[in-house]
Amino acid sequence: MNGNTQPLRATRLALLWPPTAAIAIYLLCRPLLDEPQAQLIAVVALLVVWWTNEALPLGVVSLLPLLLFPAFAVAPMSAVAVHFANPMIFLFLGGFMLAIAVEKSSLHQQIAFRLMQLFPATVKGTLFALTLTSALLSGLLSNTTVALLLMPLALFLSDDATIRPRLALGIAYGASIGGITTPIGTPPNLIMLGFLQQHELAAIPFARWIALVLPLSLTMLFVVTGLLGFGLGNRRLSAPAAPRVLDGAQRRLLFVLAALLLILLLNAPIEPYYAGLGLDERAILLAFGLSMFVPGFGILVWQDSRRIPFEIVFLFGAGFSIAGAFTSTGLSAAIGSELLQVTQLSPWLLVLLIAALVTFTTEITSNTALISMMLPVVYAMCTSAGLDTSLLLMVATICASYAFMLPIATPPNAIAVGSGKVRPQLMLRLGLAMNLASILLISLCALYYWRPMLAA
Repeated sequence: MNGNTQPLRATRLALLWPPTAAIAIYLLCRPLLDEPQAQLIAVVALLVVWWTNEALPLGVVSLLPLLLFPAFAVAPMSAVAVHFANPMIFLFLGGFMLAIAVEKSSLHQQIAFRLMQLFPATVKGTLFALTLTSALLSGLLSNTTVALLLMPLALFLSDDATIRPRLALGIAYGASIGGITTPIGTPPNLIMLGFLQQHELAAIPFARWIALVLPLSLTMLFVVTGLLGFGLGNRRLSAPAAPRVLDGAQRRLLFVLAALLLILLLNAPIEPYYAGLGLDERAILLAFGLSMFVPGFGILVWQDSRRIPFEIVFLFGAGFSIAGAFTSTGLSAAIGSELLQVTQLSPWLLVLLIAALVTFTTEITSNTALISMMLPVVYAMCTSAGLDTSLLLMVATICASYAFMLPIATPPNAIAVGSGKVRPQLMLRLGLAMNLASILLISLCALYYWRPMLAA
């Protein structure tokens, strides 16, 4: 009986104390802010805590803005509901359909096996192969899905108590690193694209996004494998069993993915030489996702649609609604005006400050909620001070996905620790080095590569 009542008490406590904390936050903020702004901060704090302590299901918490924002006069329900139908959500739905088809056809196993054959069967070679595989798959699949699919492989390859945790962390860190490579790889990327659309800023096409971020991802892969492989020597590991040859479904899916990549590349404008196809990339992704249900060609049946993580779709809606409320209540402008004093810093220090602030804050909160709050603040600061808006928005967005220290920071981190083979102390130690490296590399990339690319 005690075993049942203790978890129940813990769950009740996790459910009840956040509203009390939200009221306290409101009382602290009210003398400094307008009524809707103070209420917005309190509601967002409540949502963030419930997202992280898992007192309620993720999807339930993500739908609460539809109730709480109107109830506390933050925004009317009609204004909130619009964000749950943001066009970027349909782009992600198409990506989910393709991801489910990849998983159902076991194409990811084929990719993993063939990539691992390219590298030596040493600990360092296997570590690089696992990390690279995780990163490549995370560009198309959810990084959570990739970590879940590949973690058993990492744990199977070695029984060594020193090697096994490093392989598990390679999967987790590779998933986070690769997730930023495409607009659909991780939620903050899509939230930024939706934010650009909301504020009528220049969009970043699919192919151009990859061109911007790929050098950073590749560099980070070498950093993480070098760090995780340090001191492990050159011991050899057993190779995984070869999967069966490609079947018809896998060949069709490879054709679809190749065609999708070709169309996205042709659709990307290269100014002033090529204007692109002019197609809506959200429609392209949704169309290719729906093609997976075409009888005789596709791989999915309608029952497979139940595997679409709609709680993540609702999470996007919540993120867009938070960003919208920060703008509509004037809270982002108020915070941005307070941050104007840091705009006098040199570009180097300003980019480093934003990168460090977002990276370390992401360790203790949802990156989706964080980037939803940060983008309006950064935008308001940039417009007030005449700074490079797209550049600083990009820095904040990428840093939101690069949190490597704590299990709660990202789902792949939680999966690695949840395997029982990775101690939180090891993740904290290695993750701190990864965080510092990512802040430095993102700052270098932003100032010397992204800035001229985004200005072109």
